[in-house]
Amino acid sequence: MHAVGACTASLGSLGLMRFFGVPWSWSLAASLGVYIGSGGWRLLRVVFKTALRDLFGLSVLLRVKYKLRRHQKAKNTIPKMFQDVVCRHPDKVALIYEATGEKWTFRWLDEYSNAVANYFYQQGFRLGDVIAIFMESRPEFVGLWLGMAKVGIEAALINFNLRLDSLVYCVTTSGAKAVIFGGELSSAISEVNGMLGKNMAKYCSGDYNPDVIPVETRHLDPLLSTASKSPPNQVPVKGLDGTTGMPKAAIVVHSRYYRIAAFGYYAYKMHPDDILYNCLPLYHSAGNIMGVGQCLIHGLTVVIRKKFSASRFWDDCTKYKCTIIQYIGEICRYLLNQPVRESETQHCVRLAVGNGLRPTIWEDFTKRFRIKQIGEFYGATECNCSIANLDGKVGACGFNSRILPSVYPIRLVKVNEDTMELIRDSRGLCIPCRPGEPGLLVGQINQQDPLRRFDGYVSESATNKKIAYNVFEKGDQAYLSGDVLVMDELGYMYFKDRSGDTFRWRGENVSTTEVEGILSHILNQTDVAVYGVEVPGVEGKAGMAAIADPKAKVNPNVLYQELQKVLPPYARPIFLRFLPQVDTTGTFKIQKTRLQREGFNPHQTSDRLYFLDLKLGKYVPLDECLYERICAGKVAL
Repeated sequence: MHAVGACTASLGSLGLMRFFGVPWSWSLAASLGVYIGSGGWRLLRVVFKTALRDLFGLSVLLRVKYKLRRHQKAKNTIPKMFQDVVCRHPDKVALIYEATGEKWTFRWLDEYSNAVANYFYQQGFRLGDVIAIFMESRPEFVGLWLGMAKVGIEAALINFNLRLDSLVYCVTTSGAKAVIFGGELSSAISEVNGMLGKNMAKYCSGDYNPDVIPVETRHLDPLLSTASKSPPNQVPVKGLDGTTGMPKAAIVVHSRYYRIAAFGYYAYKMHPDDILYNCLPLYHSAGNIMGVGQCLIHGLTVVIRKKFSASRFWDDCTKYKCTIIQYIGEICRYLLNQPVRESETQHCVRLAVGNGLRPTIWEDFTKRFRIKQIGEFYGATECNCSIANLDGKVGACGFNSRILPSVYPIRLVKVNEDTMELIRDSRGLCIPCRPGEPGLLVGQINQQDPLRRFDGYVSESATNKKIAYNVFEKGDQAYLSGDVLVMDELGYMYFKDRSGDTFRWRGENVSTTEVEGILSHILNQTDVAVYGVEVPGVEGKAGMAAIADPKAKVNPNVLYQELQKVLPPYARPIFLRFLPQVDTTGTFKIQKTRLQREGFNPHQTSDRLYFLDLKLGKYVPLDECLYERICAGKVAL
């Protein structure tokens, strides 16, 4: 608003001086002086520094929007777009499976997915029916959901790390009538066979061992080999508004699948000759949309690795001449933690695209592995407020234009960071954050605009929790991301903390991600989880760090000496826990739930525990006696 006022003042002075007959050159010079003197130089600086970035971002936005409109008019679906790619180069390699060296051409993938479509249609599955896919990453995974989408069958993609009750819950919640599982997961299905229901059809793909799998299971591979490989006759007509066949917990329509893949393609200047290395799980949107989507929609070759391997990563990239790699979570840190090897400088990789690259290791990663561009982006599968870092600004997960902020209607709005409740003004509307102020990222919802729509989750209650009303203006709706970000003066946005990733101690907010990054850096990229724990009778939460130390090499007090140099007193962990390994999710994010539950109680674990004794100025072993004294309030924290 200040810059707008300055602009108004300068225009007023320009008109006034022309009224008195002053020459145009003098008028312009005087007006510019008024504008700059009134603070307008800040806007000029922003324009000068961000115009090219914003124009490129706008061109990407308009290009994706135009193509989406065109596909909508033609009632195109992801399978139809894939068909166009197949027609252009049927014999080009679409997928390479690293585990076997198998190469699937676009024709092969098309025929396999046709067999899937025809077989399941013949078995009585129809538009809107759900089949769960539970297998590790391999080309068949892609062919299965793609084939189902060709006849409108929806695939529920199940995390292959799930077991027992969690597995049963995800399969049954999806409403699946059948489950296709990989032979490698036969024992996991056998464990829950009785809980899946008598009517649940079961198919095994891959290694088929009758001694392990449930009796009524059918071996899918020979059934598909005899099915018709011709295009199915029963093609759904919902177009881009229909589901891709991938509801998971979040519903993904064809337009959302296209949007995510297309933004990545155009924003990071990918081209059909690129070879993309994908070691991410295919049940996750990063692996299956941002990665495989480039193959299905734009014709790139994608190398699929069954599971991420830090030691084989650069060898694979060199072997397959990959030009793009994907990362997520802690992958980049795991790679930095590896010993130097020859292949890490012999590769052809020019772009690393993903999310979760910590700012503390950003430059170390690009320099060591000679990566020209980091394509960091932010966004959940279902969100309508995704942002992207287009110009490699270190640490930023994206940007929003300061010059034309309304072109892409997302905002950071003020929120109570403890309760995550929106803070509203006297009119009942949300309060936008100024540069430097942390805020919740929200995106205005417009169900008629494929870029702005929000399709929600399988659970209606979960969907409703993500929608707020009267955010930008009266009567509107907005999607709540659940994440707190900070925007700088130039519009770059930086990830602050996910909900629950801060705790309050000694009157200060402690960022767990910041402390984790510093600890991990001191300990040479070791896995670290930082969280707050409650201490009886003490206000706030005390910091605790769980550190992976399988060989008991870390000296707590040498660590404390380093922490004193880089962390303020309130951010230094009060408790330490050394354990063989830190739990991670299937997408390489640190798991803290169990650790927080167990806290600093030595009765709950046999791991080494330490307490920061402020009087002694060092960490001391935490035994049951000391634990009782802390809980009784007899020890100063």
